[in-house]
Amino acid sequence: MTMPLQTPHHPSHPRLALLAALALALVLLAACTIPTSRLPGGEPTPEGPVQLVYQDWRTEWFPPMAREMLDQFHASHPDLRVFYTLDPPSDVFEQEMLADFQAGRAPDVFSGCCAFFPVWAQEGFTYDLRPFVARDLDQATIDDWDPVQYRSYFTDDGRQYALPKYHGALALYYNKDIFDRYGVPYPDESWDYEDYLDAMRRLTVDENGDGQTDIWGSMLDISWDRIQVHVNAWGGHFVDPEDPTNSRMDEAEALAAMEWIRARMWDDRVMATPLDVNNLNPWDAFAAGRLAMVEDGSWALKDILANSDFRIGVAPLPAGPVRRATLATTDGFAIFSDTQHPEEAWELLQFLISPDYGRAMAQAQFLQPARLSLVDDWIATIREQYPTKAGQMDLAVFADGQLKGYSVIAEHFANQAEASRLASAAWEQIYLLGQAPVSTMVDVSRQIEATQP
Repeated sequence: MTMPLQTPHHPSHPRLALLAALALALVLLAACTIPTSRLPGGEPTPEGPVQLVYQDWRTEWFPPMAREMLDQFHASHPDLRVFYTLDPPSDVFEQEMLADFQAGRAPDVFSGCCAFFPVWAQEGFTYDLRPFVARDLDQATIDDWDPVQYRSYFTDDGRQYALPKYHGALALYYNKDIFDRYGVPYPDESWDYEDYLDAMRRLTVDENGDGQTDIWGSMLDISWDRIQVHVNAWGGHFVDPEDPTNSRMDEAEALAAMEWIRARMWDDRVMATPLDVNNLNPWDAFAAGRLAMVEDGSWALKDILANSDFRIGVAPLPAGPVRRATLATTDGFAIFSDTQHPEEAWELLQFLISPDYGRAMAQAQFLQPARLSLVDDWIATIREQYPTKAGQMDLAVFADGQLKGYSVIAEHFANQAEASRLASAAWEQIYLLGQAPVSTMVDVSRQIEATQP
């Protein structure tokens, strides 16, 4: 077996498998099934293949797709056997993953995203992929990914902890039927925030005259990266690009962008809060006809197309006072730093980032491929399944930021865990409850800096 390219960051840990669990895994293997319980990896036997555990989403559609694709992987890698295990439930996901990492019982290969992914890397739970990438990936493959997304998978000290899973991008969905009913022109790439606000005001309506808003102008998810995109459009940042311990949340540009969102929710009452739509997530509220527009991502396409009964359009997010910005998600695949089989885990990870796996995710749930070369195939897949609803949608808008270079990624502090906790608590008061001013973020910014190493 090829020697690993690096020494894991952590000291050796107890074997992940108890004999009983391994016996169960072998029984399941013999039955040619992939378990959906959290099974640990096992040592290779003289007669058998190396066993790996791959953990990923527990959504209804993902495990069957992964099972089918892993059958292909096993056919081409008879010396390896991969057990698919589900992510912990969302309400305990971060806590359970952290506990598994700390106890040394994490899966060999796993996916991550968002604010928690760099935290895992900062804590040293991810394998440094740089030697593997230098050895096995050509420049054409790397250039096929959004450079902004690709650069997001490096820690401040230069370790590479992941590779792209898919490329989610934000855009502005809009309900053409509502726009036509009230005579409002459709959004396009010429829109700025004044155009956006004007449309929200004209499209926030009480249709039945009972004094309650029936249709809201727009909505966004109140979360770290969705708010940050607006801050970037104002020319600001959450985190100093030159110093991940320095907060810029208290600067004029960041405060102005955050205040713009707050004012739309609580002063103008044209942008819905979760309470306004009975705690529906934004894309479900849009599909239900409660919103004229929604700021959401390509990951919501399948649900929106499946659940809406109106004509749908999509446009770039409006240009801000300084620039246009859209999110490039940081969903990626990583290897546990304490894996017993780094070379074999890398073989699996290469399969997960392959064009075939990207096409499979696009076919199953319309996930936008990380590889730009697959975008045309992705659009064709969507239009084939929804020829009427998607036939006139400008789906290439979701790749616009990647093509034109205005994608941004979530900015992260050196101690992102505490930054996320402090900011989320403040945003709950500011946005969800309307009980605090945006100036609260000045104190939060100081508190975040105090938690940085």
